[in-house]
Amino acid sequence: MARIVVVFDFDKTIIDCDSDNWVVDQLGATELFEHLLPTMPWNSLMDRMMKELHLQGKTIEEIADCLKRAPLDPHVITAIKSAYDLGCDLRVVSDANLFFVVTVLKHHGLLEYFSEINTNPSYVDEEGRFRIFPYHDFTTSSHGCSLCPPNMCKGKIIERIQAQASADGKKRFIYLGDGKGDYCPSLKFSEEDYAMPRKNYPLWQLICDNPQQLKAEVHEWSNGEELERTLLQLVNMSNTADHNNAAQLFSGDCKLDTIPASPNEAIPLALRVPH
Repeated sequence: MARIVVVFDFDKTIIDCDSDNWVVDQLGATELFEHLLPTMPWNSLMDRMMKELHLQGKTIEEIADCLKRAPLDPHVITAIKSAYDLGCDLRVVSDANLFFVVTVLKHHGLLEYFSEINTNPSYVDEEGRFRIFPYHDFTTSSHGCSLCPPNMCKGKIIERIQAQASADGKKRFIYLGDGKGDYCPSLKFSEEDYAMPRKNYPLWQLICDNPQQLKAEVHEWSNGEELERTLLQLVNMSNTADHNNAAQLFSGDCKLDTIPASPNEAIPLALRVPH
């Protein structure tokens, strides 16, 4: 069995747009969004925009229909299904929100391929208004990371996933992302891991500006076809390496390393996807 964890960002990685901007633009609220953008954090702004859309009579069903039209390259769908079939453990770490991510993945028949979704919580309140909240409640305390937005440090999420994956015997990570918020988690990986930044996007530029900061091996991609090809090449290469290492290990007198016990820490705000 493969011991690979593949972590996907959502916006501009799984889907080929920013889901927040997509909803705001499609529902005709771009002008207000741009007016309010300099005045508050992005996560708070999106909650405010959902309030404005509610006041305009927009329903959660209209938001869902809008999300179902968001562009998603068929090659990305194939990549997700193929990586899963090859034994990978697939996760989402996204600064979107739970409703947006689940709605899109379910619409394309992809939700069942992911074991966990880490993103900002959201729900519809008793008045029918869609609410979005921060993953880390920055109104009460800071997550302490200067690289990340106040509502979410993806690096801290990755550290928790790494601890869990290590306890489960998984040893290699592949991380796909595009934005500034994907830089912090990319710094958490080792020489055995892979970072897949989208070419000419902020994460790729940050890596190019400071290549010595990353330990992970970097493989860029530009579109869905390149994402599929690169990801599956890395998965197959890793599986081959693991198979060869296992053959060498059992052919000699080597002893298997002890797998550490599972940590007892709680998993904050992660949706465990039932299968």
